[in-house]
Amino acid sequence: MNQALRYFGWPLLAGLLLALLLIQRYPHWVGLDQPGAHGQALLGARSLAATYSYANAVDKASPAVANLYTSKLVSRAMHPLMEDPQFRQFFGDNLPRQQRMESSLGSAVLISHEGYLLTNNHVIAGADQIIVALKDGRETLARLVGSDPETDLAVLKIDLPDLPAIAVGRSDRIRIGDVALAIGNPFGLQQTVTMGIISATGRNQLGLNTYEDFIQTDAAINPGNSGGALIDAEGQLVGINTAIFSKSGGSQGIGFAIPVKLAMEVMQSIIEHGRVIRGWLGIEVQQLTPELIEAFGLQGRAGILVAGIYRGSPAQQANLLPGDIILSIDGEAASNGRRSMNQVARTQPGQRIQIEILRDGKLLQLSAEVGVRPTAGEQ
Repeated sequence: MNQALRYFGWPLLAGLLLALLLIQRYPHWVGLDQPGAHGQALLGARSLAATYSYANAVDKASPAVANLYTSKLVSRAMHPLMEDPQFRQFFGDNLPRQQRMESSLGSAVLISHEGYLLTNNHVIAGADQIIVALKDGRETLARLVGSDPETDLAVLKIDLPDLPAIAVGRSDRIRIGDVALAIGNPFGLQQTVTMGIISATGRNQLGLNTYEDFIQTDAAINPGNSGGALIDAEGQLVGINTAIFSKSGGSQGIGFAIPVKLAMEVMQSIIEHGRVIRGWLGIEVQQLTPELIEAFGLQGRAGILVAGIYRGSPAQQANLLPGDIILSIDGEAASNGRRSMNQVARTQPGQRIQIEILRDGKLLQLSAEVGVRPTAGEQ
């Protein structure tokens, strides 16, 4: 017996020690929890929370988002009866009027350390006074540098030292599904952040502006958010919040922002020229209906109908006629009237473009020198 223990004792002891070592190293082999698993799970949860927190992006962008408070003096008749046409026929227009101050809220984004801000034109339109309130508590009066109602953008200027400026991103690189954060001043609640995703890009034909190329997002955009920043997950500006689709007046998860690429182009033109310089042909176009496509024999081809031409315009000088079908402009198919007119608007005035048209069943190539689009009052 003693000999057997001496013979098998050391191998059994070595096996037992090896088994204990393996159980300690790989407890899950025998159904035991791994030591420290709970602590590691907590550490992983904290790491995951940090990964999906956008606090750093907000900290980076929010100092450059300002609150706007505008006011204007309006006058109205002291009594509704004075607005009656028959009443005015007897007493004329020299009736006493009551004046009162109207105020509104909005947001703006500091684009440069020199104090240039971007906001919406509808936020500051008609304002007699514009107050800019920064996140750091400073307030000052802003000067209107210029506005562009056709894109609903305006440029303001303030003069304060040590101004923050937002990092400008690439709106032409955003993708549907990207995280989007809206920063603004909804309902006068001061700076507020909402989160969503990019729902769509290139939205147009909404009837909001003349030139439309909206980013659609489900980040809540409410009254007061207009002119504020739409940023990406890195805190870079990708759009200027502009409008919401709503039946109730509140957020419905469909908001629209102007891409920062377009906004920066408008801002640069306003700073340099006082207004936006756009290309112009001087034509009115109409989308082709299925009946017109069949009548002109355009099955399989895109085109837009020239419905009217301004007298003395570049289109008239290029011999374009009402009734012509524009098939392409500078090699780009004219499948959508708004898109084609935006293409012309982006062309530098003085540059020549090639226009392919269909007239009386014949294909023709015309060359036109792009002019300067007149302002609304000049047309």
